[in-house]
Amino acid sequence: MGDDAADAAGASGSADSRTGTDATATAFDGGGAFVPYLAVGDPTYEASLEYVEALARGGADLIELGLPFSEPMAEGPTIQGAVTRALEAGMTPDRFFEFVSELDVDVPLVCMTYYNLIYQYGSSDGPRSFVERAAEVGLEGFVVPDLPAEEAGPLREACDEFGLDLIFIVAPTTRGDRLERMMERVSGYVYVQARLGATGAREDVSDQTGESLERLADWEIPKAVGFGIKTGEHAERIAAAGADGIIVGSALVDIVAEGHEDDRPVEETADRLAEKARELKAGATRGAESLPEPEHP
Repeated sequence: MGDDAADAAGASGSADSRTGTDATATAFDGGGAFVPYLAVGDPTYEASLEYVEALARGGADLIELGLPFSEPMAEGPTIQGAVTRALEAGMTPDRFFEFVSELDVDVPLVCMTYYNLIYQYGSSDGPRSFVERAAEVGLEGFVVPDLPAEEAGPLREACDEFGLDLIFIVAPTTRGDRLERMMERVSGYVYVQARLGATGAREDVSDQTGESLERLADWEIPKAVGFGIKTGEHAERIAAAGADGIIVGSALVDIVAEGHEDDRPVEETADRLAEKARELKAGATRGAESLPEPEHP
């Protein structure tokens, strides 16, 4: 952690007084939270509904729903393929909101998308119309990979107005003033990027994970680690390193892509997703249970 960020953290001991929605933060109670990601509408609207609901059945504590954008940043070929399939199947912001309304799940839902879609939606009031609609359909917050904390004021204000969270992605290189600005504006949880580069399932766990978690330790907000998590063993190791949760996208999108390419029944792919979800959730739980009990003064 940079010295200036560390000083600020020591002074406040929290991300800010912002709380957003209780549902988002409480998804991480007890540690070992499993946060899956899927691109909504991949490969079709109807199949995607079943796939997201399968993740909830498999033990998801919170689900990140990707609203596809034609020019995603930091996404590897797996997520890019999902985005392309969803867009070709007709996914739009309005269809996305319809999708969220139709989902039958009992876990918090967060929208991951790009600021252009948020800003251009609805009227000329910037991000407010999008945030208002998101609140109406029951979303709990946003992850916006291309929105710098320095430019997040209008979206943060809209989120405050409608009681939604704004989650930032903290990279291994995020330090000093930039880290402090993120932590002043974040609510819900922090998405801790486990490694540099694009998204994608990997065969190992990055050694940058522990360093990133240590850098954020003084801020009292859940930390969820993503980028590269593929197996229950990976999930266990990351939770044991102190993460409050794990975020998994590409390993799940791979299952969707395989089902689509092999023309498998939707029910079969949904079962595979639920099985993988159970594996990842169990790993995260084991990792959280291996940590020593916190000391209380």
